[in-house]
Amino acid sequence: MSEPVKASSGTRDPRDHSHRSVDGRPFSHHSAASDDHTVTSLDDHHALSHHSDTGGANGHAHSDLPFDGHIHTYIPDMDEDRIYMDYNATTPLEPQVIQAVTEALHEAWGNPSSTYTPGVKAKKIITQARENVARMVGGKADDIIFTSGGTEANNLVFHSALEAYRESCRTAEQRGERHRRENSGTSAWPLPHILVSNVEHDSVRLTAEHLLKDATADVTSVPVSKLTGRVEVEDVLAAVRPSTCLISIMMANNETGVLMPIRELCQRVSFVNRQRQHRILLHTDAAQAIGKVRVDARDLGVDYLTIVGHKFYAPRVGALYVNGPGTTTPLYPMLFGGGQERNFRPGQQSRDYLEEQLEAIFGRERIHFNSHFPDSETLPNTCNVSILGAGLQGRKVLSSCRRLLASVGAACHSHRGDRPSHILLSCGIPEEVAANALRLSVGRGTSRAEVGLVVEDLKNAVERLEGLN
Repeated sequence: MSEPVKASSGTRDPRDHSHRSVDGRPFSHHSAASDDHTVTSLDDHHALSHHSDTGGANGHAHSDLPFDGHIHTYIPDMDEDRIYMDYNATTPLEPQVIQAVTEALHEAWGNPSSTYTPGVKAKKIITQARENVARMVGGKADDIIFTSGGTEANNLVFHSALEAYRESCRTAEQRGERHRRENSGTSAWPLPHILVSNVEHDSVRLTAEHLLKDATADVTSVPVSKLTGRVEVEDVLAAVRPSTCLISIMMANNETGVLMPIRELCQRVSFVNRQRQHRILLHTDAAQAIGKVRVDARDLGVDYLTIVGHKFYAPRVGALYVNGPGTTTPLYPMLFGGGQERNFRPGQQSRDYLEEQLEAIFGRERIHFNSHFPDSETLPNTCNVSILGAGLQGRKVLSSCRRLLASVGAACHSHRGDRPSHILLSCGIPEEVAANALRLSVGRGTSRAEVGLVVEDLKNAVERLEGLN
């Protein structure tokens, strides 16, 4: 990518454990989650479900038992003595979702554009699902475009932003306007310019790199601050050019859980856009945020917002929120053919209890929380932690665990072996600390008893590894 802009200066004390919750207040390890971030209805989580009275006491689907107001997550085909704490990678399907999908496959298998009964049923289910997803992210049903997943949604955003910029240049040419390149005698318009952060998911990062390699667009990667772990608004604005057409910054980081200042960024860019010839479009990948913190696309002010089902107990499908697709916000198809798609909160207390127990068992001096940054908001379910000591690399610790199922970072980076996460390094985590990182992400059903078993499992694993040294 092009030369990254300089991030906010400063160094971070690796022993500083101060951090803030998603509402900006210091965490209280014994306080309940803020009601502002709760989900208003069960349908908001199970957008594909058209009824939800199937939650049995053990998490299995029982049509004769009413929903009791509590979520009991059922994880099939997993040994009873294993405890899953990799919810940022993927989540199990809720029984209500499984039942809804199964019924749709049996009864609504028709083409939703057709007029016969299975097609009419399919169209009704899709319409309801679109309304549910829109409500979940604060939009309208017409704003929701279903996709195969987050990667397609993100690629559709980049494609649309580039097409919109080219269209803007063509319109300017027709009005007789010209743009003269600096140090050049040509009147060609400059390449479209895209801004991303240096901790984005690969579906954004690799797309940007491909566009740069193909000379389709100029790309600037804005580094996150080593003080806060987030990309700072001033750093983004400093990198804006006259040819900037898209800013794509994730809402929450999948490894550290740090929340990015999307709302403030949108407000500032909205002001900048009033003085520009080419509009800057704003996109946030909210895959990690939905179901964990309140997500309201209109309140944020974004043009595009990416939704990924398997991150919040739904199937491996995706959706893209577009603020007024094709009218207020440009949307251009990548594929041509059939014409489809119109050409929750997990336990914050469980995470806090997990961090308390890790410090109690290993001692404060042996634990470094890689997701704690002063004045930064974080996801309420994510604990990125390093157990300090030689020979305690994250992968070694996990492979020695007999109960815990977790990861050292994003699943899409698993091919990198024992190399520390580039995201943690970008956030100012020392290399020897980052090498020992474990990403523990709890789910809605994670209990204190399970947390206790996981901490004990980690303690035993560390003792085994230290015995080998």
